[in-house]
Amino acid sequence: MKTTRITTLFVAGVLLAAPGFAQKKGARVQLTPNEAQKKIEVSIDGKPFTAYFYPGPDVLKKPVLYPILTANGTAITRGWPIDPRPGERVDHPHHVGMWFNYGDVNGHDFWNNSNNVQGHGGPFGTIVHTGVTSIKSGNDQGELTVTADWLDKDNKPMLKEVTTFVFRGTGNERSIDRTTTLTALTKDVLFKDNKEGMIAIRVARQLEHPSNKPEVFTDASGLATKVPSMDNTGVTGHYKSSEGVEGENVWGKRAKWMNLTGTINGENISVAIFDHPQNVGYPTYWHSRGYGLYAANPLGAKVMSEGKDPAMNYTLPAGKSVTFRYRVVVTSNADSEKSMDKQAERFSASRSQ
Repeated sequence: MKTTRITTLFVAGVLLAAPGFAQKKGARVQLTPNEAQKKIEVSIDGKPFTAYFYPGPDVLKKPVLYPILTANGTAITRGWPIDPRPGERVDHPHHVGMWFNYGDVNGHDFWNNSNNVQGHGGPFGTIVHTGVTSIKSGNDQGELTVTADWLDKDNKPMLKEVTTFVFRGTGNERSIDRTTTLTALTKDVLFKDNKEGMIAIRVARQLEHPSNKPEVFTDASGLATKVPSMDNTGVTGHYKSSEGVEGENVWGKRAKWMNLTGTINGENISVAIFDHPQNVGYPTYWHSRGYGLYAANPLGAKVMSEGKDPAMNYTLPAGKSVTFRYRVVVTSNADSEKSMDKQAERFSASRSQ
């Protein structure tokens, strides 16, 4: 860990001069390193949008984007446990911001790992930020490329991750493209068919689905988490998929995209996640729950379909790589299905080469 920290400090120290670290003065989309807080902050037109947050395993067991804000500055992500807000649920401490991991990687649980696992079986894997490769601010978009290691229970790397984020924003719309390439190192890596995956956002309380009853959710290890009933005042979330499935019925269904709409303090908000045709398992299954977990899982075919489809059990051979591509679009006006389909077409074309 000392080596990684020294490298990061060195990179931050030469950030403005080194190749691949392009800061355009006055650019609309600005990426600003904040080494003291372990963040790279993203602003558009001078207003905060999000931050790549890599505080390390003592705080979080993976890097995340946190928070994520609309063009009007409204947080669409839950605050707890980083910055709690009144009236929020305090379940699932591993649900922070927007993240990417999986529940069974060579027998290691990366999804449920946190500093408060409360009886989860493990063994747990940890994703550790190892460096910043490139930062580019610009008028049309900003780009950030980072690296990370997926470590086993003995802190030995099994996967190397290279992720590029592209941040854009115009008018009332903000977007994030995440392209993640995973490379298996010395051994084959098995992503066993599992419910817990893969790209996910934990949304603000107002974007949850209203619920009048306590609920219990069980993870892959059989551990039950009780989610109590809560006051539904201001809770307005509603899922709708590219296949026309709505509400909490989207769980376990396949779709090219998902759109979550709701209202926060009078602001009509749409949060859409787009799968890409080149991804393994396209179109993805959706591990999206009414209590605020909003996730796409392309690798859990059997468990997500409740046995209707055969198990995926995706194996990445040693030395080989696989790439996952996703787009998240946050809009301050609820988007129509026609707009969603056009977004999906543009996203597919942008990564088709």
